[in-house]
Amino acid sequence: MSKKNKPDTRGFVYSTNPDFHFEQEEEVSETLPPAQQLLKIKLDTKQRAGKAVTLVTGFIGTQTDLEDLGKKLKNFCGTGGSAKDAEIIVQGDQREKVLQWLMKNGFVKAKKI
Repeated sequence: MSKKNKPDTRGFVYSTNPDFHFEQEEEVSETLPPAQQLLKIKLDTKQRAGKAVTLVTGFIGTQTDLEDLGKKLKNFCGTGGSAKDAEIIVQGDQREKVLQWLMKNGFVKAKKI
């Protein structure tokens, strides 16, 4: 697929303008150290059929580091979830466990909202 026809996050799929080019989104090339991460932990039920999930937002870093952190949190809590779009979703109300794990592993600026 040519770069011209590749969709982006704003919903553009195709342009008839021959000089049109998608603006490249800036990707984070480096992950901040844990002590500098300003993570926010909150309980969320929106768009989830009433089921509660723990949402960890504010991660600044690469997608692979985000997925790795999400995997460690899910493993510690013993639940499922996902990590995408700079946020980690852990199933259930796991705010205390997540905060405890983050503090133990150097994320000292993490806080519950």
